[in-house]
Amino acid sequence: MAEGILQKALISAGKTECSVSSAGLGALAGHEADPTARQLMTDRGLDISSHRARQLTDDMLHQADLILVMEAWQKAVIETRTPSAKGKVFRFGEWEGIDISDPYQKDRSEFIRSVTLIEQSAAQWITRL
Repeated sequence: MAEGILQKALISAGKTECSVSSAGLGALAGHEADPTARQLMTDRGLDISSHRARQLTDDMLHQADLILVMEAWQKAVIETRTPSAKGKVFRFGEWEGIDISDPYQKDRSEFIRSVTLIEQSAAQWITRL
């Protein structure tokens, strides 16, 4: 969800030179986005039906200019695993001082909560990029 929302926000802000991709520390590689996530994104004019989960790799970390994570523990894991990533890893909700929990296998209200926080946080990142 965050990938689609941030990419759309970047395009809307005219920042077309930026690209966004997502990967997870414990992603179920190859799996589609959750049906609730797909529907919430469709409601926002975003099609994530082709999204497939993938594992975060060291190559991805080295190539990225900015790495956004959802929770503080993820930042710690990445910086411990790849010390050269320090300084470019931030929480998606950095500017609000919040973690955004993964709604996977939770009810729709948790997905809505996460999407709302992602949208708010994406808007904050756009003003800083």
